[in-house]
Order: sequence, then C-alpha cells, then structure tokens
Amino acid sequence: MSNSTWTPASPVIDCRNITRTYTEGPETLTIFSRISLQVAAGETVAIVGSSGAGKTTLLNLLGGLDRPSSGQVLICGEDINSLKEKARARFRNQQLGFVYQFHHLLPEFTALENVMMPGALGDMGIAEARVKARALLEQVGLGERLAHKPGELSGGERQRVAIARALVNEPQCVLMDEPTGNLDEQTAHSVQDLIESLKNRLGIAFVVVTHDLELAHRLGRVMRLEHGQLAPAGESAVG
Repeated sequence: MSNSTWTPASPVIDCRNITRTYTEGPETLTIFSRISLQVAAGETVAIVGSSGAGKTTLLNLLGGLDRPSSGQVLICGEDINSLKEKARARFRNQQLGFVYQFHHLLPEFTALENVMMPGALGDMGIAEARVKARALLEQVGLGERLAHKPGELSGGERQRVAIARALVNEPQCVLMDEPTGNLDEQTAHSVQDLIESLKNRLGIAFVVVTHDLELAHRLGRVMRLEHGQLAPAGESAVG
C-alpha cells in the first residue's frame, strides 16, 4: 500500500516541519516545533533526550499513532495523516513494525502465535505467517521456545519475541521505544547485539528512542531532542 512512486532511494521516513502542541484550558503547550527528519532505507537513527522532551510523542507521530498539529509525515512517500483511519491502520501494519519498552505480548498465546499475529491479521495467510514467524524466532535465538507463552519466558526472551513480531510483515521501518529500558544490564546487552545484527543483515530502517547512550552510539546516527528542537547529538538543539 506504499506510494507507487516511492523507491528505496528516497527516504523511508520524511518528516517535514512537524509541530505538536496540546491545549490545556487557556494554555497551549508546545512539545516541539518545526522538526524535520529524514531516515534512509537501511539506516538506523537513535533519538535521545531527557525525560519529558517528547521522544515518545515524536515516535508516535512517525508511526501514525498520533497526528502533528502542523507539518507532514511521509512514510515510503505516503502522507500517512491524509489516510482515513482504517487505511492508516492497514498501512502501519504493512510498512511499519513497533517495539516498546514493555513487550505487549498477548499472554494467552505462544511465542509463535504472537509473532504470527500481524501477518495473520494482514494480507498474509496463516500458513505463510507461521513459516515466517518460525524463521524469525530462530533468527533471534528462540527456535526452541516456539510453544512457550510469555509468562514462561524471561524478560529478554519476551523482548526478542516482540522484535520478531515487529519484523514478520517485512516492514520498511521498525520504530522502537526504549527497547532495553526494562531489562537488566546483561540482558540489555544481548538485545543490543540482536538489534545491531538485524540492522546489518536486513537492510530495513530502524528509529530507536532510548536513554541508553551506549545503545544509541552503537546503532548509527544519533539525534537529540531538547527544548522542542531536534539536532545531531553533540550540537545545540536550540535553534
């Protein structure tokens, strides 16, 4: 469902002058103003910044889970906010993967069934979804845990299942919100290794919001969101 004129030579994400404000009574709160960001196919961008800077809000805008107050968000050449809600949900399912700090796996389903879910709910048949889910779980080191439910898995294993689930529809971009934020240091390092391996092998774009500066610098380009502005880390974000 991506724009037929889009090619991988163009940005997967092209975020143009987006502003997000909230109105509380007589006051208008500006989270960020006129932010632009381009992410190329196969590129990984880490977004860092202090708590409350708006990192998760920005990620939600990039994923079509929220709408900017002004500006455009193009995913694979498609202005996602011009789509009606049902079409936008279908577009997200096909073109984007999501990984959160808390894995949001369905507790009554096995690891295999959780990973199959986005494919089975989309255009993929159940048989194909099962084959892809099994292969992805093997890639993330969980080939022996297919029949285990989330309650039978460790925190790191659950996050690996969530990462496999985000990849099952072969999205152009995966958005990650603090993927190691709820893990102990050793488990976080193993998930860092997995993310780095996947981004090198799969050729898809990753945008990762993180407080983990080690993870951010391992992944690629690092942007800092501060004072309502986005700038390369190390440069002043006050424009």
